[in-house]
Amino acid sequence: MSKITETTLIINLNALEHNFRYMTSRLNPATKIMGVVKAFAYGSDSVVIAKKLTDLKVDYLAVAYVSEGVHLRKNGIKTPILVLHPQTTNFKEIVDYQLEPNLYSSLMIERFIAVAKEKNLSQYPIHLKINTGMNRIGLLPDAITTTTEQLYNTDTIVVKSVFSHLLASEDQENIAFAKQQIATFQTASNALIEKLGYAPLRHTLNTSGILNFPEAQFDMVRTGIGLYGFGNAPHFDKNLKPIASLKTIVSQIHHIKKGETVGYNFGFIADKDCKTATLPLGHADGISRAYGKGKGFVFINGKKAPMIGNICMDMLMVDITDIACVEGDEVIVFDQDHSAEYLAASISSISYELITSISQRVKKVVLTD
Repeated sequence: MSKITETTLIINLNALEHNFRYMTSRLNPATKIMGVVKAFAYGSDSVVIAKKLTDLKVDYLAVAYVSEGVHLRKNGIKTPILVLHPQTTNFKEIVDYQLEPNLYSSLMIERFIAVAKEKNLSQYPIHLKINTGMNRIGLLPDAITTTTEQLYNTDTIVVKSVFSHLLASEDQENIAFAKQQIATFQTASNALIEKLGYAPLRHTLNTSGILNFPEAQFDMVRTGIGLYGFGNAPHFDKNLKPIASLKTIVSQIHHIKKGETVGYNFGFIADKDCKTATLPLGHADGISRAYGKGKGFVFINGKKAPMIGNICMDMLMVDITDIACVEGDEVIVFDQDHSAEYLAASISSISYELITSISQRVKKVVLTD
């Protein structure tokens, strides 16, 4: 691509395809795959990513909220979409846009059935989440009997899948807990299937689950962060390619005298003569105020430039005392060779938080070659 002239997020669809094929290579041939495209497809572009995944024959897509699913439908995405965390006020919209809700409590089931009856629906696909230890949302395993009684009394809905979520699938110190979750899910889902009289799809593995617990694939798996190039461990990361590169430019260079300040609230006071570069990128673009004051860095002409002072809303400053550069030079915040995981770790964060924080005002360029 041509030289960038402003802050730009570059989305590489070839990298996405590489990651998709790597994740599917870890699966049994019959295992279905659900691509998670919530949060603007982890800070990129949900429509662009969903279209590419559809071309790659993904079986399902998943979003967090109904509005995300509606956005995909309005942009021509026809692949089945699971809404992981719907609210009862959105049920009619779910039906209008042919989305599939996760009904995670008896109250949710009751209210969705009421909407289904009002709309004269038959066998509308819904999903059930079982809480196996995460304790966020989901039906408790011992509530399966009550749940199936609600489902028996209506033909307006049909259970398309039953699923759960591992709380530490990447954590080698808690393998026993993950295995217990898997066992609990298997027991509870078996009981549900027996009472329903038919077998919904079952899935409990996320990206790290796919990589660490291949024996628990069941009928389908969900992958989010893996599609975007992160495996939550160095030995898996080397097989994946981050799809997003965040780049910006040097707006202005300043020669700072000893004792002078840079940015808001005396966040940096020079202890010697130095040189700084101001970049058109700030916390409104997704670079948290937790960076700055020596935490966080960018790369300019192959050299690491630490962030200094307080991160501003629309700008940040870096120390370029030992870096030869001029105004207009390209700046790498993260890319395939400068991991977002590495940058996030400088403030004790994770790649998920950094990449999903990138503001929608940042220009996006999609690479297909």
